[in-house]
Amino acid sequence: MATQIRLPEINFVVLSGRLTRDPELRFLASGKATASFGLASNRRFLNKTTNEWQDDATFVNIVVWDEAAQRVKDRLHKGSPVFVEGRLKFRQWDAPDGAKKSILEVVARRVQFLEAQGAVSGQETAQPAAQAAQGNGGRPKEPAADDSASAPLDRVSGTELRPEAAADVFGAPETQEVNDLEGVAL
Repeated sequence: MATQIRLPEINFVVLSGRLTRDPELRFLASGKATASFGLASNRRFLNKTTNEWQDDATFVNIVVWDEAAQRVKDRLHKGSPVFVEGRLKFRQWDAPDGAKKSILEVVARRVQFLEAQGAVSGQETAQPAAQAAQGNGGRPKEPAADDSASAPLDRVSGTELRPEAAADVFGAPETQEVNDLEGVAL
């Protein structure tokens, strides 16, 4: 007699990348907000035959619910870098023409903005740097001893990705579960 193996029910997705389009905000009849956007996540690898580095992009649809949906719409735009935690969701529906449609998407539980507020297309505005220099006798701020080159760099903009520059879409360090509506076609 075969023993049954109990598998853990794990559906957890972690992605980072840039938005491929501006977030689209919608409201259900109940007043619940939902935002959706596309995310491009890149993988860089060495092609063994050509001995050249290549990029492989994966495009994923992301759905965000409730108050977080409004914050995503207000703060993000095409090209914004984000970090997303969530779960995979497969949906099916009948299109108006009678065709069966389906999609595999990520329902975001947490979206973290990796761009400082006020930054435009991955480049920070010059105003904060100028203000910091004025407060230091016109000189740029000296890097602290722990400000070494250990901070990761964004490959597209070349800016440092520092945890203090990232803003959590939920506004709190703890994660909050976002409940979605089952079977709602977006």
